[in-house]
Amino acid sequence: MPLLSHGDLQLDGEPSPALHDDVAPRRVWVPGPVIVGAGPSGLATAACLKARGVPSLVLERDACVAASWRHRTYERMRLHLPRCFCELPLAPFPAGTPPYPTRDQFIAYLDAYARAFAVEPLLGARVRAAAYDSAIGFWRVTVDVDGEGAVATTTEFVSRWLVVATGENAEPVWPEGVEGMDVYRGAVMHTSTYKRGDEFAGKKVLVVGCGNSGMEVSLDLCNNGAKASMVVRDKLHVLPRDILGISTFGLSVFLLKWFPIEWVDALFLFCSRLILGDTTKYGLQRPKIGPLQIKKSTGKTPVLDIGALRKIRDGEIKVVPAINRFTEGGVEFADGCKEDFDAVILATGYKSNVPSWLKEDEFFSESDGFPRKAFPHSWRGKNGLYATGFTRRGLMGSSYDASRIAADIANQWSEALARNIVAHNDA
Repeated sequence: MPLLSHGDLQLDGEPSPALHDDVAPRRVWVPGPVIVGAGPSGLATAACLKARGVPSLVLERDACVAASWRHRTYERMRLHLPRCFCELPLAPFPAGTPPYPTRDQFIAYLDAYARAFAVEPLLGARVRAAAYDSAIGFWRVTVDVDGEGAVATTTEFVSRWLVVATGENAEPVWPEGVEGMDVYRGAVMHTSTYKRGDEFAGKKVLVVGCGNSGMEVSLDLCNNGAKASMVVRDKLHVLPRDILGISTFGLSVFLLKWFPIEWVDALFLFCSRLILGDTTKYGLQRPKIGPLQIKKSTGKTPVLDIGALRKIRDGEIKVVPAINRFTEGGVEFADGCKEDFDAVILATGYKSNVPSWLKEDEFFSESDGFPRKAFPHSWRGKNGLYATGFTRRGLMGSSYDASRIAADIANQWSEALARNIVAHNDA
């Protein structure tokens, strides 16, 4: 890892006792910021910093960049939004990329992005703890780094700046307190480990969750010969992915510049009724509040339909109510009906893991691991702490964060260099 060649420099003061066990870790000075996470948010921040002449150290717990996209998405996945809204700063998608890139095309784009900006993360680096040491004015980041023979070494990286880029989807959410899940004899998995629908051909599969992931997995199962049922507990908005050949998301971005959000919601619901029909006929009740208003207030994204609704309408995907309990062979639903299933796939979402390692609760909430301030004020905290990828606005939000963070740190970097030059000349 090139940035480690700056050497091990001892700082005044001892490591904070709260960060370590009985053995003091090796301590490494990092001249630029430490970035935790080598997904799109972390790569974008490192690239923007490099473009401004600021080095950084990127820490990644997995053995590759973009690990969530590479290992925790299913093979036939495509981006929900057009490529122009998914590009990272300073680098467009290659010519010839389709409007909605595939999973593999997006991974290839991220790999090329890292190479283009020479972003070389320290891989296999699991952050155990990070805390600000007010005595010296630096962040201490304690990391277990994979070594040869599966032996990890503990290193403490010390930096003036810490960028949290682990994002909204660091860990899968598993439902708790569901009666009987331990006695169910079928397979239970999270969508993070789901890969291919043909692995379930001829089987009855229950998908728990009706967001974009739940809808797309149900569609993939149906297209590959499985009998899919989907649990729908709450009201939800389903919108067409495109309206008259124009991306629904892109259209919303344009219209919101000119019209109130309530008007745009009304237009989208009218178009959805024309294109998709009355979804309540199929067990999909719409909330009273419009989709964009819900997105703004809660961060919950409406479902962008890519074909699942037609399968629901044709009876190929069955909509079922909430689960009351599991049985040995399947589940009992809230309406008392019982049904057997060969497998259950949990499309129950993801969560931030920041509270498990960041020893700070003023900027980040301990309850959900998100910045306490909403976008666009969620990117900067105190004492050199930054956050990227927590905007609930997808890759566009990550790009916004990365650019702002890089500009802010670069200004401080330039000021520090100027002070050092003056001090050297005075000496």
